Amino acid sequence: MSDLEHNALHEACHEACGVFGIYGPGEDVARITFFGLYALQHRGQESAGIVTADGERLTAHMRMGLVAQVFTEEDLLGLRGHIAVGHTRYSTTGSSKIFNAQPIVVRSPSCELAVAHNGNLVNAAALRDELIEQGFQFRTTTDTEVIARLFCEGPGQNLVDRVRRAAARCQGAYSLVVATKDQLLAVRDPLGVRPLCLGRLNSAWIVASESCALATVGAEYIREVEPGEIIQIDERGVESMPGLPSSRRATCLFEYTYFARPDSVINNRLVYQARHEMGRELAREHPADADIVIAVPDSAVPGGIGYAEESGIPYREGLVKNKYIGRTFIQPDQRLRKIGIHLKLNPLPEVLAGQRVVVVDDSIVRGNTTRPLVKLLRDAGAREVHVRIHTPPIMHPCYLGVDMARRSELIAAQLSVPEICADLGADSLGYLSLEGLIRAVKVPGSSLCHGCLTGNYPVPVQLDLDKFAFEQAMAEHRAARAARV
Repeated sequence: MSDLEHNALHEACHEACGVFGIYGPGEDVARITFFGLYALQHRGQESAGIVTADGERLTAHMRMGLVAQVFTEEDLLGLRGHIAVGHTRYSTTGSSKIFNAQPIVVRSPSCELAVAHNGNLVNAAALRDELIEQGFQFRTTTDTEVIARLFCEGPGQNLVDRVRRAAARCQGAYSLVVATKDQLLAVRDPLGVRPLCLGRLNSAWIVASESCALATVGAEYIREVEPGEIIQIDERGVESMPGLPSSRRATCLFEYTYFARPDSVINNRLVYQARHEMGRELAREHPADADIVIAVPDSAVPGGIGYAEESGIPYREGLVKNKYIGRTFIQPDQRLRKIGIHLKLNPLPEVLAGQRVVVVDDSIVRGNTTRPLVKLLRDAGAREVHVRIHTPPIMHPCYLGVDMARRSELIAAQLSVPEICADLGADSLGYLSLEGLIRAVKVPGSSLCHGCLTGNYPVPVQLDLDKFAFEQAMAEHRAARAARV
């Protein structure tokens, strides 16, 4: 990710990845996958890839960049077949390099498959070390290749059997689409941390991270892939098979507050409705004596509207977002760096001048964006700035598929709410409570993952887990080998 995206844009947690798969004889599966990934672009902007299968072989195309930058018409024409899997990535394990782009393709004398993964394994290092001891060599530094190797090389009578056995060993979050030369599989971890859904397009079957991708390609939403479920799609049709039994759910709360598109459905709840209700809950918990309510576009807009409706304070658009400023690899010069948040958001002084403003946002991670945002509003003439956040304070990192700051970098782990308010330069600050967030989502708290808010994770985690650990291990291995030579 560029310095521009790190420093001038949104400081919140970076998106989880997006996956898409289709089994569609007679369909232009590569083109459909392209548009499915386009709809999932918000989930990752580092790299994108598509792998197709025609019954005999797998063909892959992947590059660094956004979906629209990675594929041309010529590229899509070269991706032939009746099966496709696609991926748009934000790195949570392994660096943002082309060799880590997905889908990951693994080939052996008896197996060839492609895996696209959304999530994070917490025991990937141990599994990888075990496979290396068995003689397997890795070409990437991702946990996805660990999964792919287990699927391809592990024990079992057939692919589904190998997947089931491997899933029993994988701890953490994984929503997967898997393609062989003649099959498409969908696999979801028993906690259901990351979303995955099933759809139908004419006679084709589609699996995607979010239902918005189904709508984009004209497919009908059928249902969610259940936690622990394995779905196999081939010439015989669709078959649901038991994977690991699911004793509880742990859907990521941030899918509702930030990651998922507002037009997606998760746990039978439209994300827009959940965010709108978050704003209403926020207004009940943290009212403000103000003249207008504005929201930080785009993810906080439904919450801002909900806050305004519940409080009776008029909603206004006080910030205009430049939606394309982050979609470039051109680095800003020093003068543009100093402009900072202006690169992404332009205030409307005619709306803000002299007003007591409530500004609703989805989250605060480090404070590095909220702080200049408050100044931006004051410079535009706001008389008072009351910050309202429709997520509780983020106190802990995520280890299940979200690239979040280290705990030492999280402002809420270092300062109290009044101290954060003073640090931001706001007149007041209010976070939605965990109880209010759960009420808005309308899912039992026991069925949600809120580890980043409470430190209570649904699986044991290694608290010093480093996303670059595999790179470091490879460098140490090369150094040791060179020393022996």
